[in-house]
Amino acid sequence: MNTIQLIGLAAGMLTTIAFLPQVLKTWKSRSAKDLSLGMFSMFCLGVALWLAYGILVRDIPVIAANLLTLMLASTLLFFKLRFKE
Repeated sequence: MNTIQLIGLAAGMLTTIAFLPQVLKTWKSRSAKDLSLGMFSMFCLGVALWLAYGILVRDIPVIAANLLTLMLASTLLFFKLRFKE
């Protein structure tokens, strides 16, 4: 791996991990009332498209970051739909 790929992996890791506290808080509180359904729906679609792009251009940092981000953001979207209040 070269320096550019390492920077990409570090950036992807940090922006992906940023979702973890929100996922844990939402899971523990069983409340997603303050999360925007529209925002998370569009965000998940955008991340899915970035993941598809990463796969098509075979860019490991883009694939890894967007795969993990999609998993975390989709979890929040699931919680939003599941924890009705």
